[in-house]
Amino acid sequence: MKLTKISEIRRKELRQAAFEVLQQEGMAGATLEKVATHAGASKGIVLHYFRNKQDLFEQAMREANASLRDAVNARLNRARTPHERLEAIIEGNFEERFFRPSICHAWLSLCAEVPREPQLARIQKVIHARMRSNLMSALVHLLPRNECNAVALAISALIDGLWLRLGLQSEGLTREMALAQMKDYLTHRIPRTGD
Repeated sequence: MKLTKISEIRRKELRQAAFEVLQQEGMAGATLEKVATHAGASKGIVLHYFRNKQDLFEQAMREANASLRDAVNARLNRARTPHERLEAIIEGNFEERFFRPSICHAWLSLCAEVPREPQLARIQKVIHARMRSNLMSALVHLLPRNECNAVALAISALIDGLWLRLGLQSEGLTREMALAQMKDYLTHRIPRTGD
């Protein structure tokens, strides 16, 4: 049995607390003091594990992204056809535990820092590359190769746009509505033939 070090447990708790503070305060209002209070620790403890605010929130973004990645991968592992792979990617990106206004607010807050924070820009680049790779693994079996890049970009943009919409208006957009928009696009763009 593998034992987890106390320091790793504490770092994870602080990353999760940072992401929860981001959900409530946004990047502008999130401080090390608020994260420490939320985690039941001191600012000194936070700085013991993380170099500064940017390091902490970068790690929080990585933690949140890893949870979303794992949710998508779990669905992809059950998918057997290209259409099922597309559905797994889309449904994973709109899982109820992630597609909530507070989480969308936190993501928007972090994404707003991407132009100024090279580390966040690198994480965002990895996220987009993974999304494209996952989509392409299904699309190459469903469309002519010369159409796949454009469709992968459109699906990614639609996912991002629906997250943005929920983050900006917090009322009215549901997971079911988002999935219906995605399915409508796929129905019109990708012919359904026998997998």
